[in-house]
Amino acid sequence: MMAQRRARGFTLIEVLVALTIVAITLGAGIRAAGALADSSQRLADVSAAQWCADNQLTGLRLTGLTPPIGDSDFNCIELGRSYRGKLVVRPTPNPLFVNVDAQVADDAGHPILNLATVLRK
Repeated sequence: MMAQRRARGFTLIEVLVALTIVAITLGAGIRAAGALADSSQRLADVSAAQWCADNQLTGLRLTGLTPPIGDSDFNCIELGRSYRGKLVVRPTPNPLFVNVDAQVADDAGHPILNLATVLRK
């Protein structure tokens, strides 16, 4: 007498569970790729803003001129993008020095970077 073999396969429930696992994994991968793209754009913005602020502060050091106490605006273009900045000059406890902050924002006015230094009067 021959034993009958029954064909075995995956049940519908097993297939649905496997598809659910694949869908969740793909969704997590897409989110991770999106976060990586946002992170690389943020890094490019911060690097360009750093160059803008550093250029402003280096220009002040090279000219030897101490800016007056108060705020002044500046613009710069780095990597083909325009950035708005503000130089904030405040006195220090030592009257021979001033504190200078170079604050850089994007076109929409969202702050990107604040770079500070102390300059001799």
